Amino acid sequence: MTKQTLSFQAEVAQLLHLVTHSLYSNKEIFLRELISNASDACDKLRFEALDNSTLYEDAPNLEVRVSFDKDAKTLTISDNGIGMSQQEAIDHLGTIAKSGTKDFMSRLTGDQRANVSEQGQLIGQFGVGFYSGFIVADKITVESRRAGLKADEGVRWISGGAGDFEVETISRAMRGTSVTLHLRDDAMDYASAWKLKSIIAKYSDHISLPILMEKEEWKDGDLINPGDEKGGRQPGAMVKTGDWETVNKANAIWARAKKDISAEQYIEFYKQISHDMEAPLAHTHNRVEGSTEYTQLLYIPGKAPFDLWNREKSAGVKLYVKRVFIMDDAEALLPTYLRFVKGVVDSSDLPLNVSRELLQESRDVKAIREGCTKRVLGMLEDLAKNDQPAAPAEGVTDVLSEEDKAQQGKYSKFYAEFGAVLKEGLGEDYANKDRLAKLLRFASSTTDSISVSLDAYKARMKEGQEAIYYITADTPAAARNSPQLEVFKKKGIEVLLMTDRVDEWALNYLHDFDGTPMQSVAKGAVDLGKLQDETEKKAAEEAAETFKPLLAKLKEALKDKAEDVRVTTRLVDSPACLVVQDHGMSTQLARMLKQAGQAAPEVKPVLEVNADHPLVKKLDGSVHFHDLAHILFDQALLAEGGLPADPAAYVKRVNALLV
Repeated sequence: MTKQTLSFQAEVAQLLHLVTHSLYSNKEIFLRELISNASDACDKLRFEALDNSTLYEDAPNLEVRVSFDKDAKTLTISDNGIGMSQQEAIDHLGTIAKSGTKDFMSRLTGDQRANVSEQGQLIGQFGVGFYSGFIVADKITVESRRAGLKADEGVRWISGGAGDFEVETISRAMRGTSVTLHLRDDAMDYASAWKLKSIIAKYSDHISLPILMEKEEWKDGDLINPGDEKGGRQPGAMVKTGDWETVNKANAIWARAKKDISAEQYIEFYKQISHDMEAPLAHTHNRVEGSTEYTQLLYIPGKAPFDLWNREKSAGVKLYVKRVFIMDDAEALLPTYLRFVKGVVDSSDLPLNVSRELLQESRDVKAIREGCTKRVLGMLEDLAKNDQPAAPAEGVTDVLSEEDKAQQGKYSKFYAEFGAVLKEGLGEDYANKDRLAKLLRFASSTTDSISVSLDAYKARMKEGQEAIYYITADTPAAARNSPQLEVFKKKGIEVLLMTDRVDEWALNYLHDFDGTPMQSVAKGAVDLGKLQDETEKKAAEEAAETFKPLLAKLKEALKDKAEDVRVTTRLVDSPACLVVQDHGMSTQLARMLKQAGQAAPEVKPVLEVNADHPLVKKLDGSVHFHDLAHILFDQALLAEGGLPADPAAYVKRVNALLV
């Protein structure tokens, strides 16, 4: 049997078509890719010139120029960087997926390679960015001369993207490279200063080199028949002035030292990236070094956006790689429950897919995600700590600095806007669950404002209290007036009031806080432990025994509605209330799931009755027992924010008794 080793064959024209039409999801990406290549070429010159300064020739200022010619249907991106020799043009432009940057890196010495890595500038990885020009062009002309070569040693490379290319020697006085795209008719909107400037501002605004474009000014059209008052004018047009202007900022604020950035500059940058008119509540700016190196500049906004609850919306953190914008929906860099955070992350080396439009999951991405989450939670902890500073010691009139005073109230403002979203983290971020729990704030049965932390609740728990008590409800009024709170109010036990729609779900993941169990007052039989004296316990047991026949009749009458009926000690003024078993789904959560169109199990609550209430006492022997039993159940359901399954039947029963 004969064995052969054969080479893969590629249909080059088809491969180019795939690269230019399937690799990139956004047409305007081509300009980012070509400007990035130009920036790389300038950085390569700068690094090679460390050992040979003559490479700068007579043009030491590195720059990128973008120009267009509507009449000729061309768009040109030029640089005065390292340039290419004829052989390099053949090797790099004539070989798809051959990266000039990787080839350049492989030829650097140890010290030069370290310098490049430290500067973190070179962008190209895959060697396909150049071919993105064919997205908008049916022909590309490249003219180049390598720094250090003679003027008559330039090269012109031309291809129509059909699988072949032409190369010829030319004279070129200026070192560097010009890439001219011959635009297709359907891409002529890129021959527009406004369009090009907007793309540069989006993708290449923070590249360290200046990007220049020729200035334009409006020129009125010439008069038609100047001697005729009805002659009019020809249409006016924008004309080029011959002067060049920088159209990018060429200065990434996050790349500068913190000491060189004023508070006003931080605020201005936040407003620029967030389109928010208000200043942020806080920011953090750090350069992280180690196995994964990146810079983060993250902000906590002061106002929630209108689409805060859209978990599918683009995240607020923009991703840059070496100052080149990659994406503005980098959800992999922060968990979903922190989607309100704005800012930028700039990495010197992240695993991107070949089109640089998707972030690939890796150890580096995970490290950045964890680092950003840690910083954001740290900012929130600082805001929370300074929100209500400790009272000054006796005899001291004021211990707060101006900075501390400026922080007061900021966490309360944050929590009013984003507190409900933060609670999502209890179920999504197990590693930070304890930190998140400390950041939560609630109203309670003893205070109106949403300001009670779990730490503060624990600090004022009554002696003998063994649990953190809470109640969930649709509204603050429903929670505060719930019959289930009556015994707690009587004994002066504080109960947390939870009225956000996310509370019921989130608390499934928070079973205890700092070793103290979380206990819903609407689940299970009420057990106040040491807070209930022996006399009360004995009276409850006797009432349960006395009411056994009545409870049996109620169970039979309500067998389709209630799982059980029992005497309770949690009620003081109300005749009855509804609870669920310790580990059962609450009636409120079941209602919310149904409202959201989701399947929810049929929940049969437990009816608890107050043996001391006159209405309950009247039940025994009443000729209207059946109707009263159903009214008792339906009123308990109404008291907790629900609706009777048959409202008309409820009204009919009440009317019959009133008559």
